[in-house]
Amino acid sequence: MTNMLKLFTLALLIALAPMHAMASNHSNKGNNVDEVLVILSSDSTQTQGMAMVLSNTMAEQGARVNVLLCDEAGDLALKSYEGEALAPRNVTPGQMLRGLLKAGGTAKVCALYLPNSDHAKDDLIEGVGVAMPPEMAGQMLDRKIRTFTF
Repeated sequence: MTNMLKLFTLALLIALAPMHAMASNHSNKGNNVDEVLVILSSDSTQTQGMAMVLSNTMAEQGARVNVLLCDEAGDLALKSYEGEALAPRNVTPGQMLRGLLKAGGTAKVCALYLPNSDHAKDDLIEGVGVAMPPEMAGQMLDRKIRTFTF
């Protein structure tokens, strides 16, 4: 009877091995983030550029990317924006933002941006909204959404 029990246990382990491997792969996959919030407030062109490069790269890797533009970074969302092109691709942070929007990302300017500037909602490029504090706080507190600040 002991040999039968050993044989049964071995057969069970062999049968369950593929399921364990799938569970292990799934748990490793769980380290990936499905949705991110990128908060950009820097007026530095290189910092803005890096935030947009990383945002676009995360989108390419399958993340839903939400961008919150505050202070002078809000200017990236203006129709009149003309920024400095960055090497090596010779594109501006604003052009990278537009690419992110075309790829399905979202962007909003801070609730304080328009009332504290000479700009109106009509000055924003298509697809950019105005963030409301409860919505943004909800994203920041959501454990499923990873937040990055630049």
